[in-house]
Amino acid sequence: MNAIFDSVLAPLEWVVAWLMVGCHTIFTAIGLPAASGLTWGLSIVGLVIVIRIILIPLFVKQTHASRRMQLIQPEMAKIQKKYKGKTDPESRQALSQETMGLYKRTGTNPFASCLPLLLQSPIFFALYRVLANMAGIAGGKPPIGPLTPEVAAQANASRIFGAPLSATFRQTVTLVHGVAVSAPSAFNVKIVCVVMIVLMAGSQFASMHQLMMKNMPASALDNPAAKMQKKMMYFLPLMFIFSGVTFVIGLLLYMLTTNLWTMGQQFYTIRRMPAPGSLAEKALEARRLKSGKEHTKFSIPGLVQDEAEEVPDIPDPDTKPASGQRQQPKRKKRVKPTGQGGTNQAGTKPLEQA
Repeated sequence: MNAIFDSVLAPLEWVVAWLMVGCHTIFTAIGLPAASGLTWGLSIVGLVIVIRIILIPLFVKQTHASRRMQLIQPEMAKIQKKYKGKTDPESRQALSQETMGLYKRTGTNPFASCLPLLLQSPIFFALYRVLANMAGIAGGKPPIGPLTPEVAAQANASRIFGAPLSATFRQTVTLVHGVAVSAPSAFNVKIVCVVMIVLMAGSQFASMHQLMMKNMPASALDNPAAKMQKKMMYFLPLMFIFSGVTFVIGLLLYMLTTNLWTMGQQFYTIRRMPAPGSLAEKALEARRLKSGKEHTKFSIPGLVQDEAEEVPDIPDPDTKPASGQRQQPKRKKRVKPTGQGGTNQAGTKPLEQA
């Protein structure tokens, strides 16, 4: 199992190492010190930016998939209510068929909203392995792409706010060329780790809170999936607080940068393309009305939305006009006399002139 895991992550480790060392080369070329923890920290930030730019098309698909899932929730509720309490195999099969038919008719993919997260997870593990193996590479293990023993030793010994990027809250000792070297201040390392963990957990909570409270309609917050997501909004930050003590500082910096990028990306998307029925959509409508622009609502083919259509008022011909109003006279079709003998085309005689 470990061999399969290693073979899958090996190419990603190579890509991560190239991106990180490439960003370090760029920052060094503009004048930053090569051995500085700031330079290597910015290299990790640059790695996040490059990866998230590559994932922007998938993020757009994720946004549209989430909006489609929210729009079809009323139809999903009708299907689930139809088969509520029915546990026989025929009813379960019918429920599955109608659900899949709704997905197919509306072009909705329930797994598309999870795709960017699933693609980022291997990158996260690859970066973890690169940072964790720096000490070994500095001590003579095989390099990972451009991460040679010399470069790995430089990155492994670099410090940010006096704490090595390879240090953790529990372990404040790092290896340089295979020799254990104590951190200059264990207390300093713990302070940096605590601050990074708190910022990482706080940004994770803020990102999920922004998505749920501002970009989800009230009707969507009542279903079991939304309630579970609300619990996860509190559970995940707590989980990161307890597990963050085992992460190296470089990995904490990666996760913090990822969360901040996600917050900014979500803020832009929620402001420009809010979910139907959400508070963000109402705010967008208010801004557009204030600026005199018309708001085009998001809709999907194959789904009939319950919206009141505006029907123009048609006056009743039998209704008398209100007093004070002049009723416009109706034009009557006149028949012109033609033909000989004083008859018109219809064969009737015209009216005699007075």
